[in-house]
Amino acid sequence: MRTVYLVTFFLVVLLVAGYGFRGTTFTKPPIDVFPEWMFPGMKRQSKYKAQAASPFFADGRADRPLPVGVVPSGYGPLAQPLHDDSHLYDGKNPDGTFVRGFPSQLVIDEKFMERGRQRYLIYCSPCHSAVGDGKGIVSQYGMGPANFHDDRIRQMAEGEIFNTITHGKGNMMPYADKLAPEDRWAVIAYVRALERARAGTAADVPPEHHQELGLK
Repeated sequence: MRTVYLVTFFLVVLLVAGYGFRGTTFTKPPIDVFPEWMFPGMKRQSKYKAQAASPFFADGRADRPLPVGVVPSGYGPLAQPLHDDSHLYDGKNPDGTFVRGFPSQLVIDEKFMERGRQRYLIYCSPCHSAVGDGKGIVSQYGMGPANFHDDRIRQMAEGEIFNTITHGKGNMMPYADKLAPEDRWAVIAYVRALERARAGTAADVPPEHHQELGLK
């Protein structure tokens, strides 16, 4: 019985603590579990709150206006440096439409393709699979990643794919914080290679390599 009384008493204390004083106005400050003397100068530091007054400035405001001519540089993982190359950094033409093809300053060579393959296997293959058919590991849990071999993706402008990698789409999260713009283009180049490999025929093989593949 003693245990029952103790448990009942404990429950009553909890109920009173949680609900008994709701809405009550107190005249004394709450108990400070970690008082200032335990952490001098750290717990209550001097600071201005938003829209507070300040006697330091002539206009009396703590909030300061932006300097003349200032421009935003972006905020968060999707922030891009200021630039004047919308093709490389945005995948868009000056009129805002998505570009087709790759930025002219990028060299699409074996090294570039290898970089795209590495980045693709790290960030893209878990969803889209190593061959780009959308049957990555997440497809086993009810998710339906895009199949890069669908005509919709094959005919999509490279700039639109770049935009999707940058900002995400649907269940796909943005990857701008993980892939630099050049790496995004490298991934797109590798995706195009996967598409070409799937749809390729013997006629696409240069004549000088026919013997290697046993082609006549």
